[in-house]
Amino acid sequence: MHIVHASGTGTNPAELPAATVHESLADEVTIYWEAFREAVRDHDIDDRWSPPLLRSMLRVWSFSPFVAQSCISQPAIPRDLVDGGELLIDYRADHYRRALGHMLRDIDDGDELAAILRRYRRREMVRIAWRDLAGWSELEETLRELSLLAEACIDGALEVLHAGLREELGAPLDANGAEQKLVVIGMGKLGARELNFSSDIDLIFAFPEAGETRGRRPRVSNEEYFVKLGQRLTNALQATTADGFVFRTDLRLRPFGNSGPLALSFDALEDYYQEHGREWERYAMIKARPVAGDLAQGYRLLEILRPFVYRRYLDFGAFEALREMKGMIREEVERRELQDNIKIGAGGIREIEFIGQAFQLIRGGREPDLQARPILTVLERLARHGHIPDFFARDLSAAYVFLRRLENRLQARGDEQTHTLPEEPHERRRIALAMGYPDWTTFGRALDRHRRRVREHFDQVFATPQQGSTGRGRAPGGGPDWLAVWHGVTEDAAAVAQLAAAGYADPVEALRRLRLLRDSHTHRALSAQGRERMARLMPLLIGAVGGTDHPDLALPRVLNLVETVARRTVYLSLMAENPMVLSQVVKLCAASPWVAALLSRQPILLDELIDPRTLYAPLKRAELERNLAAALAGIALNDVEQQLEALHHFKQTNVLRVASADVTGAMPLMVVSDYLTEIAEVTLVQVLRLAIQHLSQRRGTAGAEEAAAFAVVAYGKLGGIELGYGSDLDLVFLHDAAESAGRGGPTPEYFARLAQRIIHILNTHTPSGVLYEVDVRLRPSGASGLLVSDIEAFAEYQREEAWTWEHQALVRTRVVAGDPALRRRFEEIRRGVLARRRDPERLRAEVRDMRQRMRTELTASKGGQFDLKQDPGGIADIEFLVQYHVLRWAHEYPAFLEWTDNIRLLQTAVRVGIMAPADGNTLADAYRTYRQCVHRLTLQEEGAIVPDDRFRPERTAVTTLWKQIMER
Repeated sequence: MHIVHASGTGTNPAELPAATVHESLADEVTIYWEAFREAVRDHDIDDRWSPPLLRSMLRVWSFSPFVAQSCISQPAIPRDLVDGGELLIDYRADHYRRALGHMLRDIDDGDELAAILRRYRRREMVRIAWRDLAGWSELEETLRELSLLAEACIDGALEVLHAGLREELGAPLDANGAEQKLVVIGMGKLGARELNFSSDIDLIFAFPEAGETRGRRPRVSNEEYFVKLGQRLTNALQATTADGFVFRTDLRLRPFGNSGPLALSFDALEDYYQEHGREWERYAMIKARPVAGDLAQGYRLLEILRPFVYRRYLDFGAFEALREMKGMIREEVERRELQDNIKIGAGGIREIEFIGQAFQLIRGGREPDLQARPILTVLERLARHGHIPDFFARDLSAAYVFLRRLENRLQARGDEQTHTLPEEPHERRRIALAMGYPDWTTFGRALDRHRRRVREHFDQVFATPQQGSTGRGRAPGGGPDWLAVWHGVTEDAAAVAQLAAAGYADPVEALRRLRLLRDSHTHRALSAQGRERMARLMPLLIGAVGGTDHPDLALPRVLNLVETVARRTVYLSLMAENPMVLSQVVKLCAASPWVAALLSRQPILLDELIDPRTLYAPLKRAELERNLAAALAGIALNDVEQQLEALHHFKQTNVLRVASADVTGAMPLMVVSDYLTEIAEVTLVQVLRLAIQHLSQRRGTAGAEEAAAFAVVAYGKLGGIELGYGSDLDLVFLHDAAESAGRGGPTPEYFARLAQRIIHILNTHTPSGVLYEVDVRLRPSGASGLLVSDIEAFAEYQREEAWTWEHQALVRTRVVAGDPALRRRFEEIRRGVLARRRDPERLRAEVRDMRQRMRTELTASKGGQFDLKQDPGGIADIEFLVQYHVLRWAHEYPAFLEWTDNIRLLQTAVRVGIMAPADGNTLADAYRTYRQCVHRLTLQEEGAIVPDDRFRPERTAVTTLWKQIMER
């Protein structure tokens, strides 16, 4: 380092205090210093300076000739900044607008406006660059302040120009006669408040409604008015005068680019993006934000355009579109030899933005948290939601900070828009030192390290599954050319031989099915892009299916899924772009036609296959609750359609996770039922909440009172924590009329409407099917009884009128949603009824007779078959034995009243000594075996019927115990 001295150490400008400046920049800084001293004398500026500030000023000058020359041409700038203390503080967000607004308050002259804007801009750019280069501000502060300065200049100029044009042409009005203002949408870095030091500002001009002006003759259309206003605003910002310019303005991102109108109405913008919007325009709109004019209307416009930017389905076609965009940029870089461009070159800023924004385009419609503008925020949220690894986000964020700091230092040298590394040794030293490195070589190593990591991560995200292939889909090792097979180029005999070698037992049938899809109307009706996506997918799919244990079973299921989703080509991209998704699709379809059918009905669930870590790890109760609450939180209370969609997606997503873990053997039977039960319970709690809100809206109440004195009781499999795939929900609804009336609460009629609303939500047919089928026939008096029972009437019915089979049903009951006080009252009633002392022989006879009646009426088996549920020795026998023991012994052993599931009730019978351990284990093991088989058959889309010789030992053991206990 070289120490530049002047005589003395005082505070007079003639006496330069010691300042640390690198020897290679010393001569240049000395020249600036001498010129500054002369300017200070000429302008009679106060010449008292503190040594630390002088040292920082000289350091900044060594890095930025622009700042040095600005201080020389306007020596009052550093004096004002020092005296006002502004160099050492971070401005409030509204500082620029307030300060500039005060300066422009009485301005009505265009020349004066231009002069004030340019002088103010230069002053504040000096301040921002000084703080940045002196190390007094972090990158995010620097970018934010540059953006806020630009917004203030746009808005300040717009206010003056709008007032002037209004005097000339009259006020532009909407249909109701209200005056309209221009809406200025900031795009790109301005929209994200990430503006760099000498950036263009990308703008779109809009206005709310078509119409015409009032107050002057002749009237002009609103479009003409706002086009003229936009022209004047653009000129005020970017015209170069003796004071320079304010901001270079780029309007090419507007609809139809330079050939389109300068300003459009909201309706015209919406029509354009619906009819003509392209992928790159979705990309551009991610960062769009109102920056000047009518901000409230600007945010309304963005809400209108949000469906264009953020699709409600997962749009993996964005990878393809962004890859093509990056390919064109890369070609331009190579053609113009721009490898040293830190913005668009390899490993540059644009690649980091592409990574973040690709995930935003794909997932932002489903995950509003990703609808953020600043890229650092986006990367942090992507990592937090598990879409990219933490180290991935850290690498990209560190590289982004490094590259954006470098970008600002490149541009702060001369207030020029450049992203290219300098070639001159002198300028290279300046940049290296400004970045905190002793020389260009050391700096270059750090730069190369960041760019290499960015490029590696970019290639990982945007690499196609076909990379590494040769020819027309041929594997590198000379494997089958599946693309040729798909297109029918390969001769039939050769194609059959290749399919046989790949593992297909019936290759002729496999080839026939492939041709059926290729020649189908669905495939022929695809767009050129759709057929290209299909052609990329099919070679991968054929090979993946051939690798399964039973490719001949898997292929028709997978092809059916592909044909179902083909018209939404985004799903073809999803599978083609993500080998993990395709792998899981093939694996699950091969294991279960039920899962294959679920994916075909709801292809949006394909998103869940991206990460096997979450696919095979169903959520626990607390996670389910948070997940569903978050999904519903952002939906308007009156948007019932969206609420239903969120409920359906929640259920299907989580049932898919359970089924995936089940078919792959990653989850035992009892846990499967536990998870399915918890999914249903969490759903019911939210359905009750929504039903209350729907009725409260109609009644004009807040809903708090209605939430009390009502409960949902689960019977059967839900009550017994033994829910299966596709199980109905047996529900009974209760209310406490006395408690409700005592506090002036809802009437029984209200509770009846509430129950009806719950059933409606659960049973409504949507494109996703029904949420849950509901059976309410177990309520008191069955189908002829009231839909909602008063709790005391329910108690009286259970004590005085209920049949033994209804008490059996009560064994497997729980309150799963509603008022905690009513839950406790129900449990008291249940315990009291089940613990009644009964005549053992009469009880045995009634239970036995009911079971015989069910065997006769409900069995679905035929000769040589065994109905797992209803035939002797099956599930129902075990359930009736459990219920008999509870009703027989609960008065003596209250432990029977603690549980509602059969396994723990059998364990209780053993523990209290009324059943031999061997017998209890026999029944429990048989029950688990049967139910596991039922689950598997459901996933294979088969009924609960097996050959008669299957499970013979279990059937014999259960039948023997039945006879010993129930038929003696």
